[in-house]
Amino acid sequence: MTGMSIIFSSVAALFMGVLALFVRMKASRKPVSTKKILLPPVFMSTGALMFLHPYFRVTGMEILEAVIVGMMFSILLIKTSKFELREQAIYLKRSKAFGFILIGLLLIRLLLKTILSQSIDVGQLSGMFWILAFGMIVPWRLAMYLQYKKLSLKLNEGKPILLEE
Repeated sequence: MTGMSIIFSSVAALFMGVLALFVRMKASRKPVSTKKILLPPVFMSTGALMFLHPYFRVTGMEILEAVIVGMMFSILLIKTSKFELREQAIYLKRSKAFGFILIGLLLIRLLLKTILSQSIDVGQLSGMFWILAFGMIVPWRLAMYLQYKKLSLKLNEGKPILLEE
């Protein structure tokens, strides 16, 4: 990976991380819904189409490594994503730790990319980091959904929640 592409992709990753922080802060001001929880991984899943191109294909061991690291990262996000009942609605609680964790994960990701770009092809590395991100967001969002569902049942006194909220 060339020096310029590392710098460009690192700046882009930092920008996306800051954007994610602002989106999260804004999201805590509005009630949460099933769609808001479950749609991000669905939208992100379209990125798997990159693997149709041989340039991005990864080995089975690289897939396993990326999924495991992503799932480990998701634990931190799960621990800092909590909901609360307010005004007869469910809101995401603001967490000061979430911002620090997100920035920390971003810095770890940048460090890993810098180190791994010395020995792994750019396309493969891109594929691995997409898998890592997907392996992080899916367990996190599923945990959020389960927590949301419990609160929703409590709020609705046992009435089932609907996906079309």
